[in-house]
Amino acid sequence: MKLLRYLLICTLLFGSELISAQCSMCRAVLESGADAKMAEQLNDGIVYLMMMPYLLVGTIGFIVYRKFYKK
Repeated sequence: MKLLRYLLICTLLFGSELISAQCSMCRAVLESGADAKMAEQLNDGIVYLMMMPYLLVGTIGFIVYRKFYKK
């Protein structure tokens, strides 16, 4: 349990630089004079990429819940 907690803390500390780097890249693309359709497509892509991990974790959590806590 300590190892898992340590890995989580390290991931949050060191992963934040990668996240902020991606945000500045997206902002640079939108500020470069891209048209509105390009900005809309980029926003749709971001939402799609953000949604997938939540769906996967939710599905796995539901399966585990049904398997172990089914009455």
